[in-house]
Amino acid sequence: MAVAAVTAATFTVVTSEMLPVGLLTPMSRALDVSEGTAGLTVTATGLVAAVAAPLTVPAIRRLDRRAVLRALMLLLAAGNLLVAWAPGFEAAMGGRVLVGVGMGGVWALAAPLAARLVPAGSVGAATAWIFSGVAVASVLGVPAGTYLGDLVGWRAAFATAGVLGIAVAVALSALLPRLPVDQAVRLDGIARLAGERAVRAGLVIVALLVTGHFAAYTFVRPALEQISGADAGLIGALLLAYGLAGVAGNFAGGAGAVRSPRNTLLVIGTVLAAAVLLIPWLGGSLAAAALLLVVWGSAYGGVSVATQTWLQTAAPHAREGASALFVSLFNASIACGALVGGHLADRAGIRSVLWAGGALAVCAVAATALSRSPRPARA
Repeated sequence: MAVAAVTAATFTVVTSEMLPVGLLTPMSRALDVSEGTAGLTVTATGLVAAVAAPLTVPAIRRLDRRAVLRALMLLLAAGNLLVAWAPGFEAAMGGRVLVGVGMGGVWALAAPLAARLVPAGSVGAATAWIFSGVAVASVLGVPAGTYLGDLVGWRAAFATAGVLGIAVAVALSALLPRLPVDQAVRLDGIARLAGERAVRAGLVIVALLVTGHFAAYTFVRPALEQISGADAGLIGALLLAYGLAGVAGNFAGGAGAVRSPRNTLLVIGTVLAAAVLLIPWLGGSLAAAALLLVVWGSAYGGVSVATQTWLQTAAPHAREGASALFVSLFNASIACGALVGGHLADRAGIRSVLWAGGALAVCAVAATALSRSPRPARA
């Protein structure tokens, strides 16, 4: 039940982070900004989370992780409620900043918790379950938010995410044990960790894969509308199919990463690159676009758990520090991807974001091929 509570937290965090993706068009209209500018609601959240993650872990020192997680979830809920109320773009960005602080802190603490909540032989499976919150957010959170936004308005979707954050904070209080820490993590220790060869290689792969993915995925709704001719109702169904494939990819990626993070990421990067690059060519057919979106989802579903497994295996002596680096870079890459995608979408057209995303995924495959896989931990 403790693992389930943490999984609910990761689900809520990712749903909150990515909610603008399915609501980009109505948000931009209501806030009177372009779609590229509306994409900054994803960029800002990612940048703030990137800064919050490595600062949260040293700042909380030896505080009980259960209490800190609860507080961070309440902060994230407040951010979502502020966006729901926002009368203009500036207030919406303020809410997204609060979401970023909560998200960065939750991710930094949640990812390594599996090792503290279950016996050693179950850590791999528990890690996959915690990261399944990412994929399930794609299956339920983002499509449900898109559907709710189309049904009763995008503000209702953010308000619902706020209420969900409050409920998860209550669940964490009830289901997690006390989680004190004997030794505080220092900021300079996190910085030194980034210099270790295996950790550094994993971070490079994270940066390339995640930046490429979000350069394209942030603008998946306008891409489906313009390339495939999908209407608003169908986009929700397509994102649902994407998310279902992501759940399967999460568990497949987790199982593969226990055996070989390097080989697993080679497969993930290759499939992701192929799917994204083929959409501009074949996406004029709605059936082909749907198939490629499912393949894309299955590949990306394994990215989080596979890259986190790489880093946790590379630094078993500093799990929270490695997690803080992972979350910081992951979210900085989300922000960078959304920013690059927004720039390209406004200036070169929607197809250009797919070309850029696919090219970065190809670079990630090359970086993985040139790196040595850290020795997988024994189950």
